[in-house]
Amino acid sequence: MADVRVTYDAEADAAYLYFADPRVDTRVARMYPCDPVQVEGMINLDFDETSRLVGIEVLAAKSKLPGYLLEMAERIDRSSDPS
Repeated sequence: MADVRVTYDAEADAAYLYFADPRVDTRVARMYPCDPVQVEGMINLDFDETSRLVGIEVLAAKSKLPGYLLEMAERIDRSSDPS
């Protein structure tokens, strides 16, 4: 099973799931926002220049993603800052 990098900012309640190879410098060429009314929140799909899906941003992540995924995610919010 492939590992997927997940980051989570608890203050913003936003998560990002990375699908791009971490050994390759991948840039987002375009973003497709999912309809917030249809998904009851905002989910953005990021694509590279070849239209390959490279990541998903999930806002209101606590209500959209399983808890175990957010618990294992790399924390990028200030509450994870040891200083």
